[in-house]
Amino acid sequence: QVHLVESGGGLVQTGGSLRLSCAASGISHSISLMGWYRQAPGKRRELVAHITSFGVTNYADSVKGRFTISRDYAKTTVDLQMNSLKPEDTAVYYCYTESIIRGYWGQGTQVTVSS
Repeated sequence: QVHLVESGGGLVQTGGSLRLSCAASGISHSISLMGWYRQAPGKRRELVAHITSFGVTNYADSVKGRFTISRDYAKTTVDLQMNSLKPEDTAVYYCYTESIIRGYWGQGTQVTVSS
């Protein structure tokens, strides 16, 4: 059974930092991509960042220069270091993992940035 376990969300003030972590287990096929999406109230879920099995990264324009995604291939974990947080970063953040067969979602972790 596939599990994506997220951790690291919480409440932080504007300008602060948080680090999200996601550990994937139970995926029998090779993981091609891991990343993070977010969904704010009343808005669509959007890509924050992802990293491929080749280490190629992609970031949303709104987080470039502030967020950094990293991956531990041996442990199948993906982290998101979030710096210089803004109130508009407030959302539920979802871990996403993709194998050659299908994608998987985590349960989400709340990030709240107070002004």
